[in-house]
Amino acid sequence: MTHSTRSARATVVGPSRLPDVGVTIFTVMSQLAAEHDAVNLGQGFPDFDCDPRLQQLVTRAMADGDNQYAPMAGIAPLRHAIAAKIERLHGCRYDADQEITITAGATQAILTAVLALVRPGDEVIVLEPAYDSYVPSVLLAGGNPVCVPLDHDRGYRVDWERVAAAITPRTRLLILNSPHNPTGSIFAAEDIRALEQIVGAHGIFLLADEVYEHIVFDGEPHRSVASSAELAARALVVSSFGKTFHSTGWKIGYCCAPAALTTEFRKVHQFNVFAVNHPMQSGIARYLDDPAPYLGLAAFYQAKRDRFLTGLSRTRFQALPCQGTYFVLANYHAISSEPDAQFARRLLIEHGVASIPLSPFYQRGFDNRVIRFCFGKRDQTLTAGLDRLARA
Repeated sequence: MTHSTRSARATVVGPSRLPDVGVTIFTVMSQLAAEHDAVNLGQGFPDFDCDPRLQQLVTRAMADGDNQYAPMAGIAPLRHAIAAKIERLHGCRYDADQEITITAGATQAILTAVLALVRPGDEVIVLEPAYDSYVPSVLLAGGNPVCVPLDHDRGYRVDWERVAAAITPRTRLLILNSPHNPTGSIFAAEDIRALEQIVGAHGIFLLADEVYEHIVFDGEPHRSVASSAELAARALVVSSFGKTFHSTGWKIGYCCAPAALTTEFRKVHQFNVFAVNHPMQSGIARYLDDPAPYLGLAAFYQAKRDRFLTGLSRTRFQALPCQGTYFVLANYHAISSEPDAQFARRLLIEHGVASIPLSPFYQRGFDNRVIRFCFGKRDQTLTAGLDRLARA
């Protein structure tokens, strides 16, 4: 098509399904980091490789011929390995055939779950700050997001009274995230009890994003929604091998839910993905025979957290508590009164460190002069970033 033809035929798209959504802040900051040769402590991915043994298992699976479509729900060995892991850790027995589905990462699982459950006009409660895919998923399903803020003065704890007050007859779903991105907070035992009371009183469904399930610090357990029989009966629980096995580019996750919910989930899953990367499923299934890699993950990342926090204490940034994930929030009140997005951009351009401002995790852009750092990096990366932050 020539330029003259293009100008004569203006493309009319019509109303956008997501009129207020642009390129994610993660893409923006990572692109700027590459352009300015900055230390990237922004986007949440490790800059080190996954276990060579896992790579060898995937390579072997390809050599063995696992290169065509996997079954729609995922290969049986992987689903059974997941079922065994969850029962061992949380005491919840999922049927591997009817209640576990392998997905193309956790983000696909979240969108699929929302599309499967949320009907036009339904309300979905989202706890803010929130991972940026939640609200767009609700909007694509025709639902209405109802945003309830976490209590930032109490370490970003959930205010369950505010959650209960936000529930109406139109409330269909509550989206949860523990360990929590971006704040690093985790559910305590009282959170599970409060959630049980809410579900018992209102009968809403839950979507539990637990992708950082194995990255919980200071001897605390991960309190999965699956550990409560009452909650598991109303929940879709999502996790990610990308986060657990340092392989975010593979995009392999899973969703566990009661059979009736899984049936609805798979109806959508088969049409937006159908099947997920076959050799990587096979490799991960074999890798799960040894629980040591995921059972040792908390200690591995806690050492990185402690290293980063020690270094950050020598700067003018003030770190906030971090109980899980590989993210830590820090305020920059002693450095600048700039809005967080402006400060994060200047920090990157002038000092060569990429971070993520917190305000994009809120629908209305709440700005408390806080930014997020990812410490899931090599030690030399953390050292280089901390040296630069000390000059900010």
